[in-house]
Amino acid sequence: MKHIILAPGLWLDGTAWSNVETPLRDAGHAVASVTLPGQGLGANTATLQDQLDAVLAAIDSLDAPAVLVGHSAASTLVWLAADRRPERVERVLMVGGFPATGGDEYAAFFDIAEGLMPFPGWEPFAGPDSDDMDDRLKQTVAAGAHPVPEGVAKGKVEYLDERRRDIPVVLVCPEYSPEDAQAWLAEGSMPELVSVRSVSFANIESGHWPMFTRPAQLAELIGAAAA
Repeated sequence: MKHIILAPGLWLDGTAWSNVETPLRDAGHAVASVTLPGQGLGANTATLQDQLDAVLAAIDSLDAPAVLVGHSAASTLVWLAADRRPERVERVLMVGGFPATGGDEYAAFFDIAEGLMPFPGWEPFAGPDSDDMDDRLKQTVAAGAHPVPEGVAKGKVEYLDERRRDIPVVLVCPEYSPEDAQAWLAEGSMPELVSVRSVSFANIESGHWPMFTRPAQLAELIGAAAA
């Protein structure tokens, strides 16, 4: 049994992982999905530190080391949590993302208005990101999307503990291939991971949101990688 903590990416809350949690629990794992401040929990004035604190609280509540899973932008969030608790994290899985470089903004990828970065609609994600989502699923996901507070999106990424580089990382590759990710790492496009001791790659045939379109396969992959 592993203790697995699931962190959702931009605009999503913890319910995004619902169909992944069940098969993981059925496989004997202890699973917690985190609903992040500003994305379904609390005020829209939340900051990146507030979200980090929520993940750290989940880690600190356990009596054994955790496996952290972050989706998309939350790949940075779980890596920050691993940086703050290197002795309490045994592995980090990054689904459809990789960590921002220290000193960069967390995830200010889209227009921010009145302190919020709303979901921009599906046009920016046309193609491989969303080709496996039908219109009904897209409508459901968009209807449940939470605008991301500016204090989260523009939060400064700061790493503190070099011991994070000893934590194994698994890059789960959905809308791109493991070969793509390996090439990006080799060319220096993931500078934060260059000196990590163990980086491995796992393929899943899906778009950017496999927790919605391939939840059973994603759960199986997470369980295997966590073992």
